[in-house]
Amino acid sequence: MILRKYILFTILFVFSVLELEAAPQENDSVLVKTVAIDKGDEVVYTLDHMARIPYLEMSEVDTNRESLNIYGYATDSVPRFDSAHYATILDSMDQLTPFDLVYNDRTAAFIRLYSIKRRKQTARLLGLQHYYFPMMEEMLAKYEMPLELKYLAVIESGLNPKARSHAGAVGLWQFMYATGKMHGLHQNSYMDERMDPIKSTDAACRYLKYLYGMYHKWDLALAAYNCGPGNVNRAMRRSGSSDGNYWDLYAYLPRETRGYVPAFIAVNYIMNNGAAHNLYPVMPKSTYFEMDTVHVQKAIDFEQIAKNLDMQIADVAYFNPTYKLNFIPAYSNKTAILYLPHEKAELFVQNEDTIYAMAKTTKPNQGKKVKKFSEDRVVYRVRSGDYLGKIANRYHVSVSSIMKWNGMRSNKLRIGQKLVIYPSSKYKASAKTKSPPPKKVVNSKDTKYTYYEIKSGDTLWDIAKAQGTTIEKIKGWNTSLRDNSLKVGTKIIVGTV
Repeated sequence: MILRKYILFTILFVFSVLELEAAPQENDSVLVKTVAIDKGDEVVYTLDHMARIPYLEMSEVDTNRESLNIYGYATDSVPRFDSAHYATILDSMDQLTPFDLVYNDRTAAFIRLYSIKRRKQTARLLGLQHYYFPMMEEMLAKYEMPLELKYLAVIESGLNPKARSHAGAVGLWQFMYATGKMHGLHQNSYMDERMDPIKSTDAACRYLKYLYGMYHKWDLALAAYNCGPGNVNRAMRRSGSSDGNYWDLYAYLPRETRGYVPAFIAVNYIMNNGAAHNLYPVMPKSTYFEMDTVHVQKAIDFEQIAKNLDMQIADVAYFNPTYKLNFIPAYSNKTAILYLPHEKAELFVQNEDTIYAMAKTTKPNQGKKVKKFSEDRVVYRVRSGDYLGKIANRYHVSVSSIMKWNGMRSNKLRIGQKLVIYPSSKYKASAKTKSPPPKKVVNSKDTKYTYYEIKSGDTLWDIAKAQGTTIEKIKGWNTSLRDNSLKVGTKIIVGTV
């Protein structure tokens, strides 16, 4: 197959050379007048693609369910297996890795999470691995580290380079601001290298290698990556074990860290056994071997890049999450990196001077009218029968605005919840003439909840992950609940029906 492709490209190369030699000179001048962007030299283009054939073959992602469904599952089938099956599979995987891939109740809970409750997310992860994992494997091989560490990014961010935690950790590897700076990840108003997939992966490798040098056990290095070496060291003191493994320290580690290694084991399992659970990859926007880099010499925004390269702005932003305002600033002492699909990178280099000449000189928000901040806001307390559409109509605003003002990811409301609203001028005008009391709407059906009984060793992080929700939502449903006072046998609300 490869030989036939090389022969085909060689034939194309010969014909392209003959066409260039035979073409009259005036045709080139017509081409320049009618096409603003130069497509480049055909000979160089053909040679470049001949050189990339082996890499393009490595980039192929099979998302065909018929070819991947080797078990003959029905489309809506959700396979489940017994404990012996999981233990056997993990035991065979354990022989090929320095990590201890043990099977227990904690591991089982996370396997169920990825294979049953979060099937759509898992299918997306199976596709995204073709974009991120080859790069991560190259970096891990460079530092002589286990390749399975790439699965840590799945737990940290779900392979989302723009992921941001409630504590302020950012990127594929969830670096805090200070930790990022400590490992050479630069940040300013326009860019944040914690969101650069390559640079943040390099920093994560160096940090994990440093942690492994402290403990000489990868499971403890993982725990320290999550909660910090200080907490791991304290767990050693409390357990009386300075040379034990993660499970020896389990009961003495912070609650959230207790689920960290089980989740890592579960991700190892599911990323290698997706088809067994009737899970198949969703096609990513691109794959690692289809991408290339360009060193940008001058300030330029994504709109201009997209316009000149016939791309969508959203795609340029997707490939370049480092730049926070869709704008690449000009640096006096270094060049900025732009990630593009290979063909678009070739086009950029071929027309670099033209693109810079056409680039806008204004920075983001310069020359634009910025609305003044208004203190005229209302704090609305949710009542029985309320829903976002009803509240939005009352204040003449949109549902999306209310969600944005209050950092809401879902349109679900709970009675007593407070919402910050900035009413429109239309509402303010009507409020001056009349302000009738709101009608009390009684909901005919009480909201039904799903409950969970707390077991020994449970943490809110564990429960939230296993139930497919968040800690914040659980605390919202159970206002008296505290992280450090989970009582065994207590039933708590973990969702709505």
